Amino acid sequence: MAYSNEKTHDEPTTYETTQQEHVSIGRYLATRLPTLKPPMTKAPNPLRLLRMLTAQQWLFWLVGFLGWTWDAFDFFTVSLTVTDLAEAFDKQTTDITWGITLVLMFRSVGAILFGIAADRYGRKWPFVVNNILFIVLELATGFCQNYKQFLAVRALYGVAMGGLYGNAAATALEDCPSEARGLLSGMLQQGYAFGYLLATVFARALVNTTPHGWRPFFWFGACPPVLIIIFRLCLPETQAFKEREAVRHANGNLTSTFLAEGRVALKRHWLLLTYMVLLMAGFNFMSHGSQDLYPTMLTNQYNFSHNAVTVTQVVANLGAITGGTVIGYSSQTFGRRFTIIVISILGGALLYPYTFVGSHSVIAAAFFEQFCVQGAWGVIPIHLMELSPGSFRTFVVGTSYQLGNLVSSASSTIESTIGERFPLPPKGKVKRYEYGLVICIFLGCVYAYVILLTFLGPEYLGRKFGVAHDSDLAEATGSGAMAAVIHRREAMGRDVESSDDGEKAVHAQHERV
Repeated sequence: MAYSNEKTHDEPTTYETTQQEHVSIGRYLATRLPTLKPPMTKAPNPLRLLRMLTAQQWLFWLVGFLGWTWDAFDFFTVSLTVTDLAEAFDKQTTDITWGITLVLMFRSVGAILFGIAADRYGRKWPFVVNNILFIVLELATGFCQNYKQFLAVRALYGVAMGGLYGNAAATALEDCPSEARGLLSGMLQQGYAFGYLLATVFARALVNTTPHGWRPFFWFGACPPVLIIIFRLCLPETQAFKEREAVRHANGNLTSTFLAEGRVALKRHWLLLTYMVLLMAGFNFMSHGSQDLYPTMLTNQYNFSHNAVTVTQVVANLGAITGGTVIGYSSQTFGRRFTIIVISILGGALLYPYTFVGSHSVIAAAFFEQFCVQGAWGVIPIHLMELSPGSFRTFVVGTSYQLGNLVSSASSTIESTIGERFPLPPKGKVKRYEYGLVICIFLGCVYAYVILLTFLGPEYLGRKFGVAHDSDLAEATGSGAMAAVIHRREAMGRDVESSDDGEKAVHAQHERV
């Protein structure tokens, strides 16, 4: 990780420069507090930001949002049917939560496979294959007849699910105007909360409302991806990927160039990539720790009815959607790190009412707690994009996110297992546990971890995504190939993140290489 507060005319304007310098640990740590100061860039009207997008950029964002939304929907089908699945397979709640754990564990495999495919061959076809697998595996879950089949199908589903996040983020954000990134990042991330909201509503409509019990919920989950596939097939590759592919063509052998880019990225950024995985572990502990077992806590500990749980979850997800959008937009003005730290402190302060209020008044705490959790998450898509090496943007964003998921994969199992050590008086034959206490302590530790790691980490607010500003690509291919692509696009009347800036950046990359 590197830092410099000096900007040259050849450098893109960033909050912390992306140019790598060899600095001592002591010097780097000394910069963490000064760089936390909000840049206080002018906050434009959000409607004006949205109008900056072209029709194609809106379509790219929308297909990424829809893919991420249904990815979340399919994941939460298990979280919202834990009790029914335990009864169907004659297992305990902790046994069923292993289905959630397996999905989280195998998502890193999908992120690696589909991330490399998307960075090498394009965003389009890996996205399509991902959604085909969603269809097959959600249908298969609905037809599972025993516990072993259930675990096997959910493990395979984890591979498919893991491949989508990085691709969705790259598709949605890499072509968008830099000024609109914070707002669009917050809106994109709320596909997760929106998917959770939809899952909550459809669970109420489809679970135990037919003779097939919980199964129609999973069968329904396999249907919308058909429409998402058709939508993606109607769109081309993103302009950012086309530029990068053009540089690879200009350099000759595509595969050898891609591998050279990988060697450069690993050599230069291995420490940064490690940091991103650790950061995402904290964020995934935050989201799964606050959500996965929460419906079980409401029903088991506080005796909420299914209707009351549904209402609480809907309100919580409305808070999440609001928080992600507002806080993502705010990060463009206050900076990514400062925004994450402040909203995490607020989230920690709300933990007590979120987990210890046993009446229906907990709805207010649920709204604001998820406002904070998903508010912090709203910064993440663009924060990861700005930190990632350009040649492996999909792979790095997706893999860091999913390896973080792997580290946090046992969240619900840890909470339910520890919760069983704090029994409450049973309700008839139903055993009850003090899950709220465990969730509160667990999330308090997670918030502290996220705040510390965010404080220590770098931030590249305003980083440009075009090939002209990619020093890794320049080292792997030579500045000649990059210059040829830029001049060709200029001749065709296209802008490469400002032609003048692009040409200057190429010369600067050449000097460094």
